[in-house]
Amino acid sequence: MLALIIYLLAVLLLLFFLIMMSIYTALLIYSSLKGSPYVPTKSKIMEEIFAPAKIKKGGYLIELGSGDGRMLRYAVKRYRISGVGVDVNPLLVFWSKVVARTENLIDAEFKVENIFDTDLSRADYVYIFLMPELIDKMVAKMNRELKKGAVVISHGFPIRAWKRKLYHVHERKPFPTYYYRIK
Repeated sequence: MLALIIYLLAVLLLLFFLIMMSIYTALLIYSSLKGSPYVPTKSKIMEEIFAPAKIKKGGYLIELGSGDGRMLRYAVKRYRISGVGVDVNPLLVFWSKVVARTENLIDAEFKVENIFDTDLSRADYVYIFLMPELIDKMVAKMNRELKKGAVVISHGFPIRAWKRKLYHVHERKPFPTYYYRIK
């Protein structure tokens, strides 16, 4: 009898694991279909990415396509800023909230939202790691909503329409980082 109970528990655990993996995979596919796949930035290069932006204490960062929220969490801890991470993947946003809570980061907010619905007007800094086609679609919104002096950090791909706003490129393989200032 005990062997049967153990067997059934093992089957239920396996079934639970398979269901969770299926949900996770479906949400990753969903993120990709919405414009950008989830590709986490390596933790060891975060300071390299943020340093050229010269982030000031008290600033406000919006991370568009925040994934697991590691960039916003790092910036909140390192620079004593506040901000919001936005992603369409509810599982990644949930994880971001859990990790931020365990790190006691009250100045880091995460929400499930389409980046085209996100209000950018408060941003002193915007961090994006998006596909070029999605970046191109965001240009008009950023032009309308970002305030003068805001810095946009585009990791991986340039903002093609903003050649005149580009003030620094940090070359790195496989992904360089581009820095733009709104004038």
